[in-house]
Amino acid sequence: MGAADVVPGVSGGTMALILGIYYRLINAIKSFDLYWLKSLLRLDFRTVIGRPHFNFLVPLGIGIFIALIFFTRVVPLPVLIKTHPEQVYGLFFGLISGSIVVLIYEIKQFHFRDILSLLLGVIAGLYVFNLVPATTPDTPWFIFISGAIAICAMILPGISGSFILLMLKKYAYILNGIGHFDPGIIIPFGLGVITGLVLFSRFLSWLLERFYKLTLLFIIGLLIASLWVIWPFQERTYKLMRGKEYLIDSTPVFPETVSGDVITALVLGTAGIALVIVINWYIQRGDS
Repeated sequence: MGAADVVPGVSGGTMALILGIYYRLINAIKSFDLYWLKSLLRLDFRTVIGRPHFNFLVPLGIGIFIALIFFTRVVPLPVLIKTHPEQVYGLFFGLISGSIVVLIYEIKQFHFRDILSLLLGVIAGLYVFNLVPATTPDTPWFIFISGAIAICAMILPGISGSFILLMLKKYAYILNGIGHFDPGIIIPFGLGVITGLVLFSRFLSWLLERFYKLTLLFIIGLLIASLWVIWPFQERTYKLMRGKEYLIDSTPVFPETVSGDVITALVLGTAGIALVIVINWYIQRGDS
């Protein structure tokens, strides 16, 4: 998940779904509920410590943190994305493609409303990914909303939180605010993230509990649509901000020649598909 969050256009929620921990993640976020908050105000530290799923969240958080450090310092994905974009995106394209195959395989029967839910997910994803960035205000209330929407996208498979910030024209503004430790940006953005995380995780959990198959198919549709963004061969536009280049736009293209980079991207994509299938087989074997 940490590696996915480093790559623009890839959702951490997608990686959680591939690894088979997505539903545990949603339930763990839900464990910070109103009862937990009341216990905190009562200084009931036994409930405060015991109620949340820290046995899941702590190792997950450590893993994400280590991955963020590893893939920005040791194996610098942000640099590799610029120097070898076809290979990096090829691997993630394979991972997401493999997850789509595995998830669809688990659905034994398709009815009309199932196909409709899948198509709605594809349409919704393509609509979001092809939205033209708009001019938006820099006021605290909109920064709050941006944080809430971005975190919702981050935990929803198929949609990247960084992409949503780009769409809202707030990626550079918020990034600069965090880099300069500007409380006028960090505080409303952080509050928006917390609010979106608390509310959306409960809404998503409610959908999965009552409409599991339809919700899963909608998510698969989002994953299918995300392949448009993760396609390894793109014409990419970068913008220089604070001495660093950041991706602001990309358009999928088909390679005109079969070069070494194209072959490597295809090999890594195939490896990504195989990796997901092996992980899913291992998880299914462990559950049986």
